[in-house]
Amino acid sequence: MSDLLVIEFSSEEKAEGVREILLAMQKEYLIELGDAVVAVKDANGRIKLNQLFQPIAQGTVSGMFWSSLIGLLFMTPVAGAAIGAASGALGGQLADLGINDEFVRRAARTLQSGNAALFLLIRKMTTDKVLAALRRADGTVIRSSFDETNEEVLQAALTGARAASAPAKG
Repeated sequence: MSDLLVIEFSSEEKAEGVREILLAMQKEYLIELGDAVVAVKDANGRIKLNQLFQPIAQGTVSGMFWSSLIGLLFMTPVAGAAIGAASGALGGQLADLGINDEFVRRAARTLQSGNAALFLLIRKMTTDKVLAALRRADGTVIRSSFDETNEEVLQAALTGARAASAPAKG
C-alpha cells in the first residue's frame, strides 16, 4: 500500500530541491516513489503542476513509434505514424498514473501565494535514511496518510527539531 505525503515549501526551488534529493535516494533504493508532483501557486492564484512524467507526451511518442514500425511493414509509415500518435495521445490522456491531477489542484489552492507543495506517493522507504536527508528542509506537512506519531517525527525532521515522541538516542 502507498502513502500520500504533501509538504508545503516557501518557494518552488525548495520543493524541487527536495524532490531531487528523493529522486537521488530512489536510485539508491532507499525510497520507492509512485509519483512526485510539485504544485506552485502564483500571485494571481493560478496553480502550475510540475510533473515527473507527462503521460500524453509519452503516449504520443510511443504510439508514433509502434505505428510507424507497423506502417513500414504495410508500406504506409506516414499514415501509421499519424494514427499511432493520435491513439497514443488519447491513451496517455486517459491514463492518470500516480496522484490524481484534480486532487493536486484542489489541495494546492490552500497554499499561500508564491508557495509550492511537493506531493509524494510513497510505495516504500527506509524511514531513518529519508528523515536524515530531509533534515532542515524547512517544509510543513499539510497532508499525510501516516499515523500521527510518524507525521510528528517527519515534521520535526523537516524543521530540524527533535520530535517529542521520537526515541532519544543515548
